[in-house]
Amino acid sequence: MSARHRRSTAAVTTAAAAALLTLCGTAATAAAAPSAQRVTVPRGLTISDGTRHVWVNGRSLDFGTTVRDLAWNPSGSKAAFVDGHGDLVVSDPDGSHRVTVAVNPGGQTWSHPTWQVTAADRANHIPAKNNLIFSARVHGHTVLESVKATAVHGRPAKISLNGDPGDGAVPQTDNTWPNVGGGYGTAVYENTRTGEVYIRDDYLRQQGGALTKGAEPDLAPDDEEVVFVRSVHGHDHLFVEDFGGSTAAVKDVTPNATTDSTEPTWSPNGKTIAFRTPAGTYTITKTAHGFGKPVKVTGHTGLPAYRG
Repeated sequence: MSARHRRSTAAVTTAAAAALLTLCGTAATAAAAPSAQRVTVPRGLTISDGTRHVWVNGRSLDFGTTVRDLAWNPSGSKAAFVDGHGDLVVSDPDGSHRVTVAVNPGGQTWSHPTWQVTAADRANHIPAKNNLIFSARVHGHTVLESVKATAVHGRPAKISLNGDPGDGAVPQTDNTWPNVGGGYGTAVYENTRTGEVYIRDDYLRQQGGALTKGAEPDLAPDDEEVVFVRSVHGHDHLFVEDFGGSTAAVKDVTPNATTDSTEPTWSPNGKTIAFRTPAGTYTITKTAHGFGKPVKVTGHTGLPAYRG
């Protein structure tokens, strides 16, 4: 089956999925830039910018250490990030109780961790998962690796990437920017050599394939849509592909962009996408007819993420 037309065939209710659905867009109000009106900051929106300070709900929290590429587990109870030593770290939401999940052995660059949290499927003898998948640049090539999120100085392992039957092999290197969504642990990622977004099903066979041309993908919580970046006339636009139906549909959701829109991330309820521009962080929300216009929520720039 082509990865482009894959759909889940069984329903699995997980604690992780339930936690994702609890965030229904409740908002907090925070002051925007001095020249702007007060704006509505989506609840749980966070921004990490490579410093020790993380922007959370319109205010700055000092995590006590350098924070790069912060990501939240589905319940929002734990943060994962790469610290100033290049190690993979998990902490409480305020940066306390830090645990070094994996120590960078040196000569590697780790980036963009994502949580893979699923419940056990006893009917198919599939154990529960609580992993961190991340990108590791090793000897000039980038691969995807995984480690238990509860590990202490654990040893990451390269994850398997198998092509769908009939679709051929998938690239084993130059893979980066992983993001996991849905209740099965499905991941999307980009390949910098082919310039394509790939999907990997981690339910039974760990198979997948190319979805579309693009970069920096993020999989929706319902596992039916992916948002990604694609260049249009010299600017990076955001596109959404809906592969839940029989025919995949790709739509430019920032068609009027006059600057670069990058690093998109879905809200836990799947209704809003936060993203980065040179002028700050914006959101774009689903409407009855597609997506609305981008709204600036802060002049702060960095990697946006949602805490469930």
